[in-house]
Amino acid sequence: MKIPILSRLWESRAGPKNSFWQSTCSFFFGSTTSGKTVNERTAMQTTAVYACVRILSETIASLPLHTYRHTENGKEKATEHSIYHLLADEPNPEMTSFVFRETLTGHLLLWGNAYAQIIRDGRGKVIALYPLLPDKITVDRNDKGEIYYIYNKERQLYSLRSDEVLHIPGLGFDGLIGYSPIAMAKNAIGMAIATEEYGAKFFSNGANPGGVLEHPGIVKDPARVRESWNSVYQGSSNSHRVAVLEEGMKFQSIGIPPEQAQFLETRKFQTEEICRIFRVPPHLVANLDKATFSNIEYQSISFVVHTIRPWLVRIEQSINKALFTESEKREYFVSFIVEGLLRGDYASRMNGYAIGIQNGFLSPNDVRTLENMNTIENGDIYAMNGNMLKLEDVGAYIKGKEWRKENET
Repeated sequence: MKIPILSRLWESRAGPKNSFWQSTCSFFFGSTTSGKTVNERTAMQTTAVYACVRILSETIASLPLHTYRHTENGKEKATEHSIYHLLADEPNPEMTSFVFRETLTGHLLLWGNAYAQIIRDGRGKVIALYPLLPDKITVDRNDKGEIYYIYNKERQLYSLRSDEVLHIPGLGFDGLIGYSPIAMAKNAIGMAIATEEYGAKFFSNGANPGGVLEHPGIVKDPARVRESWNSVYQGSSNSHRVAVLEEGMKFQSIGIPPEQAQFLETRKFQTEEICRIFRVPPHLVANLDKATFSNIEYQSISFVVHTIRPWLVRIEQSINKALFTESEKREYFVSFIVEGLLRGDYASRMNGYAIGIQNGFLSPNDVRTLENMNTIENGDIYAMNGNMLKLEDVGAYIKGKEWRKENET
């Protein structure tokens, strides 16, 4: 349903607002103390931001996402449910599940919110999901206190009910609208942009060797000498060329190397700062200064537990809330499979599987399924090592042994 532009003049001021359309926009996106404009698009031009967003979105999109049904023994896949196919394979005719979830996760990381329009048939069945750009959406409440969404497409405003939108909010102050990590850390990202621009200009404009040309006499045409020098030695493509001096001229170097100006250290620190924003281990963005063979595996596990898992729970609960009816919520739910990210090396996995089989909580077919192998006949048997006794049986065993010894004598 389209709504007129003038209706925005009477929007309730008490309802939740989308920060991108309100006066707080100047606080979030815009200029920074470094003088650089930071928004979701300029931030992605910084390699560290691009790498962090890509790592998180691709990792989450690559995880299997299945729809399950509660059972007496736990859960089972609900492959017959329409949501299963939409989330696992094809949410709409234009996208795969990977692209859809990668897009939503990218929106969530950059804007702090992810939106998708829910398309239903006449019976209310979900038949498609289409992502919506977060910077074109605002959220408000009507007179009844119901939340609705306004989508701005080519200067036309469309009103969507809450049951027509899958909304995944990030960290926010009111629980309804998430705030962009890019906007909240715009000064750190602005400094990264500034140092990167400084480095580009340094190598673009710096003459190498650089400094002052000293002439023993009087130079009649200093401009010609300077232009001649720059034409041969200026720019990174002419670095380290051999300089030929005439008429007793001397070259006095006054250039400051980037190392002395702590340029490289600043760029490295800003990379770590951006990793801190997204909670991504630096070794995943090719910063291996503090990574060793002994700790990199534990850093990767920590990345799954402390970084990936909170995002997965946020996405799962939003999907369960928006896509299932009230009656279905008691029976169905969606869940990511993260076990593959927590797998150790081959020897560690085999030792863990052996312990699981010997103690009865894994079967051979369970292990084969985890290793992406076909099941085998009679592989669903759960067995346990028979050498172990209950604590209460230990005393009876000892007493019986003593009784047999006395009777034998």
